[in-house]
Amino acid sequence: MTGRGQASSGDLLELVRTGRATTRGALQQATGLSRATVGQRLDRLFRAGWLREGAGGPVDSPLGGRPSITLEFDDAHAVLLAADLDTRHARAAVLTLTGEILAEHSGTLVVEDGPDAVLGELGGWFAELLEKAGHRAEEVGGIGLAVPGPVDNETGRVVQPPIMPGWDGYDIRGRLARAFAERTGRATKVPVLVDNDANLMAYGEQRAGHPDCSAFVLVKVSTGIGAGVVVDGSVFRGIDGGAGDIGHIRVPEGADSLCRCGSYGCLAAVASGGAVARKLTEAGIRAASGSDVRDLLASGHPEAAALAREAGRRVGDVLATVVTLLNPGVLMIAGDLAGTPFLTGVRELLYQRALPRSTARLDVVTSRLGERAALVGAGAMVVEHLYAPERVEERLLALGV
Repeated sequence: MTGRGQASSGDLLELVRTGRATTRGALQQATGLSRATVGQRLDRLFRAGWLREGAGGPVDSPLGGRPSITLEFDDAHAVLLAADLDTRHARAAVLTLTGEILAEHSGTLVVEDGPDAVLGELGGWFAELLEKAGHRAEEVGGIGLAVPGPVDNETGRVVQPPIMPGWDGYDIRGRLARAFAERTGRATKVPVLVDNDANLMAYGEQRAGHPDCSAFVLVKVSTGIGAGVVVDGSVFRGIDGGAGDIGHIRVPEGADSLCRCGSYGCLAAVASGGAVARKLTEAGIRAASGSDVRDLLASGHPEAAALAREAGRRVGDVLATVVTLLNPGVLMIAGDLAGTPFLTGVRELLYQRALPRSTARLDVVTSRLGERAALVGAGAMVVEHLYAPERVEERLLALGV
């Protein structure tokens, strides 16, 4: 927030939206602004439709009097669109500004078909979902997209993704915005934000189930392996989006295993859902991807369970270093392999290899939001972008309020 006595309308909205100050009096105390100035700046937010008055709250004055009127972020003035791409499957949804899913669709979408075809198809999915949810294209505030590869946060482009051939450096934001406009007829460009799927899963899970955890790690084990790290409420992405790419840490057991990135010995080459699927196929058990392994595990298949447990041990060995380095309060296992056999393997090696002080206060858990985690995280990412204080000022000026 800007200096005391200089808070903008965007700063006031941030205080209300996060629950730190929800009455006019509380806003005065938090910002040092006069009552008249607070009123003027709130008026802009009311006229934009972003704030509403709620029920009576606590009395602001120590001398007593009538309860003050509370202020609330009006989450009904717009909706969001979000999509989560996996290697052969995708999920899309319409969400409220507070993360409630209004309409949802999942189906086959193969990233190897290339970005033009995949994003064009997503535009059609979004159009159908909006109609199903009873909302117009003009009500969409933004689109969030989760992809299975490293993303440069500044440009929204994937950077050398091992399992997304043809996507490196592609203008995802521009293509998805065009696809949405073509399929819905929306005249104005909609903001599109893109991030790695594990990052957005971690963001969604941390906000939904572990908001007080200041160091949170989520590991997604599906066709590949990736991790999302949330520190002090923000996703840690590294210099160019490469943070958390633990699937390409070299492990001794994989010296002869070729990874899809082109190198030998990567963790993903020996312990991912794709690696387990290959081993099952070699044993005469049909499995083409991590999702096939998930189905076998759900049916109680003994060989799939044994291989998943061994994969968990290999991942747990690497996670001992991750836990020692980051000292998280929560380590969440998610993705196709996130069941009991894999989790058991992770715990066996993690607690064996990590220092006791590193795990003394660590909770090792599985996903709470399941297949919706990245959608919820993508929606939250878009909300934080749209209602960041500096962007609120730009948008208010554009609206003429």
